[in-house]
Amino acid sequence: MTSLNLVDTDPAELPVDAVVIGVHSVAEPEAGRSPLLLASGAESIAAAFDGRLSETLALLGATGAAGEVTKLASLGTVTAPLVVAVGLGPEPTGAAPDAEVLRRAAGSAVRALAGSAGVALSLPLSDDPSGADATRALRAVAEGALLGGYRFVAYKSKPAPGRRDPVETVSVHVPDAGDETMRREVDRAVAVTAAVRQVRDWVNTAPNDLRPPDFADAIAGAATEAGLSVEVLDENALADAGYGGILAVGRGSSAPPRLVRVAYRPQGSAARHVALVGKGITFDSGGVSIKPAQGMWEMKSDMAGAAAVAATMLALAALKPAVAVTAYLPLAENMVSGAAYRPGDVVRMYGGKHVEVLNTDAEGRMILADAIARAAEDEPDYLVETSTLTGGQVVALGKRVAGLMGEPAFLERVKAVGDEVGEPAWPMPLPDDVRKGMESDVADISQVNAGMDRAGHMLQGGVFLSAFVPDGLSWAHIDIAGPSYHAGEPFGYWTKGGTGVPVRTLTALIEDVAANG
Repeated sequence: MTSLNLVDTDPAELPVDAVVIGVHSVAEPEAGRSPLLLASGAESIAAAFDGRLSETLALLGATGAAGEVTKLASLGTVTAPLVVAVGLGPEPTGAAPDAEVLRRAAGSAVRALAGSAGVALSLPLSDDPSGADATRALRAVAEGALLGGYRFVAYKSKPAPGRRDPVETVSVHVPDAGDETMRREVDRAVAVTAAVRQVRDWVNTAPNDLRPPDFADAIAGAATEAGLSVEVLDENALADAGYGGILAVGRGSSAPPRLVRVAYRPQGSAARHVALVGKGITFDSGGVSIKPAQGMWEMKSDMAGAAAVAATMLALAALKPAVAVTAYLPLAENMVSGAAYRPGDVVRMYGGKHVEVLNTDAEGRMILADAIARAAEDEPDYLVETSTLTGGQVVALGKRVAGLMGEPAFLERVKAVGDEVGEPAWPMPLPDDVRKGMESDVADISQVNAGMDRAGHMLQGGVFLSAFVPDGLSWAHIDIAGPSYHAGEPFGYWTKGGTGVPVRTLTALIEDVAANG
């Protein structure tokens, strides 16, 4: 696992395998001038190359496009044998570089330098090295560096040809490596990225190795080690307490369901209490309403919401914000068997509402409704639930932007935090006509549109969950069906498989609640 530290030594003199600098693209370079602009932080490296560094990089094909990596042998001009330029896109108009651009650049560079023992990053932070922009930029660089080299190889019996281990140590150049604010940012980045990596590990684990009891044990073990309080309800306790939704979904599997409660309490009093809920379907076959075979293997990631919430609790245990947080994680496996729940079933949910089941592949909302109803009994100030809930989220917003539904004012707060940390989300409505379409002839609500109309499919999920949220509670539903899993080639600090979204949003939101109520 990559470690990270701060240094204030001249980057040209650092004894590392490679030193990374940033370059911007120039849209319309003057005649005879390089199409590249060296970013702040590259000054001493450029001086060592007698002012010809940008021209040399351009000859090697560098364009400055965001995330592009270009390697140049230093031939003794600087201490490091390799100078690496990472593209930052066009020069920013303001003094502060874009944090997400830096995060992705750091991730791309560190991943490209796998196999190195030591790498130094000399990327632009801010014109004011002690200001908020500098700490924000440092957070981004540190997170990108620690996540970019992630690789899941738990099932490889021998290394793949050409595979190189992640960078061992990343040194980030800052003007004052001893500054306490900067060091706190590094400590925070280490805690948060450790949580993100834990999510990725859980999501990438084969579903035969992470069935509901296994997942519950893994969460309980990690949370207990972190000093959090844990309670796990097995199938008998779920039945005794009336968790009909979780039991209905889980009964088709030979691995019974679980509900895990994890609690963080700060030292002293806490002015606010936040409830977190995460969907934990360890594998989703669709049940009787079975999914197509193509791509079904990715349904091992249908527990990404629960993984993100559990890992956020681990980050909070390390960061210790002054707010109480309680997480509820319903875990089940949606399988086909003679015991599986069916279209046409009516399920009595936790709290007493009755739901008519029309599509067993809309199982996530069933287990979440139980958990939301239970979490609301604690009377939190805020409730945030996250889940890989609907394919409609991907259709509407793509694979990198989450869908947000809930109480409008609170959604704007969640959106602002997500934008700040590089996990964008977009607020969506909960229309009355969608709710009317879910009226049931025999129960309190249908699980999906009563006529099986898929219009507004993402909104149907949010509307259903809203029926289990008490009036007056500030709440948000974050649909991460797209952003939670990356099936393509690595880019930025995302690697193939689980992404860890939205751990950074949840952590920053709770810190914001601790600071501002």
